[in-house]
Amino acid sequence: MQIAQLNLAKKKKAFGINLALLGGKKEQKKQKITKLVQKVQEEGKHAIDSPGAPSQIDIPPEDYALREHEQRTVIDPQSINDPEVKKLQQILIDWINDELAEQRIIVQSIDEDMYDGQVLHKLWEKLTGKKLDVLEVTQSEEGQRQKLNIVLNAVNHTLGFHQKLPKWSVESVHSKNIVAILHLLVALVRHFRAPVRLPENVFVTVVIAQKNGGVLNAQKFQEQITSEYDDVGMRCEKDAFDTLFDSAPDKLTVVKKSLITFVNKHLSKLNFEITDLNSDFRDGVYLCLLMGLLGGFFVPLHEFHLTPQDTDQMVANVAFSFDLMQDAGLPKPKARPEDVVNMDLKSTLRVLYSLFTTFRNYA
Repeated sequence: MQIAQLNLAKKKKAFGINLALLGGKKEQKKQKITKLVQKVQEEGKHAIDSPGAPSQIDIPPEDYALREHEQRTVIDPQSINDPEVKKLQQILIDWINDELAEQRIIVQSIDEDMYDGQVLHKLWEKLTGKKLDVLEVTQSEEGQRQKLNIVLNAVNHTLGFHQKLPKWSVESVHSKNIVAILHLLVALVRHFRAPVRLPENVFVTVVIAQKNGGVLNAQKFQEQITSEYDDVGMRCEKDAFDTLFDSAPDKLTVVKKSLITFVNKHLSKLNFEITDLNSDFRDGVYLCLLMGLLGGFFVPLHEFHLTPQDTDQMVANVAFSFDLMQDAGLPKPKARPEDVVNMDLKSTLRVLYSLFTTFRNYA
């Protein structure tokens, strides 16, 4: 009942109706409201069913009630019932329940149980082994949003989203946008290398509706939720370094020497020199400085930890350098910041080789 009243209040506000003015002509204005609601529903139905737009999509009429220039993402219910999507949801639910079994938390629905941040809070604490200073239970909608904001900030920091925007937000999660929540949970599974096998290449159908000039337009597209992963949740795309490590270890030394020469050619401009690709890059400092030199821009020292004191600061540095790489037009590194910090040589080589192939001719 409360949710219905909130929805009705939002519609009336969107139509510019001041409830305080509903007096003697209450019935007449009520009829006008009904007509306006019906008009918006018809606009939405026309936009969804019109040529070149998604057709035969059963979406609640309230999702059509948009303000001018407002844009909203609506999930095609049929895609949510796709067997692979349902399988992905069940795997994620089982994983969360396994992680939180000791706390007697049982998740039954991805959207209904994750939107307020309560379960996500407990899951983050369990996965990281840290405590988050936030209220345990919040009843009001504003309190839920405030808690969710704090929890998502912690989650995004853990996942390495320091400058780049993730595919979820406080608004999308709290509004029970199942696509955003799926993206979030899949990112957590991959980051913490959960012992689960995600179904590969899962897509959902998403409808983006926007109102311009009083006309509601809608476009449908396929959004990818999962890709191809190996048994520990990482992408399983083979590359040259897999071949080097597996079949040609004798050539690995040559590659390492070439990368060291390339790196020192540029770091020498700041009077720095590296000798070990594994240990010298693990704190992320040289990666940040190197990106500034290669990209031709100054990296403010306050943007990263020049003398990192712990692993978290090292991870933050490497994640920041990854952001700089993407700002310079490079693809997102396949490696995780944690892999570089943990001195995974193959991951470090992949990152440096990407820089080498892009900037090898840069003076």
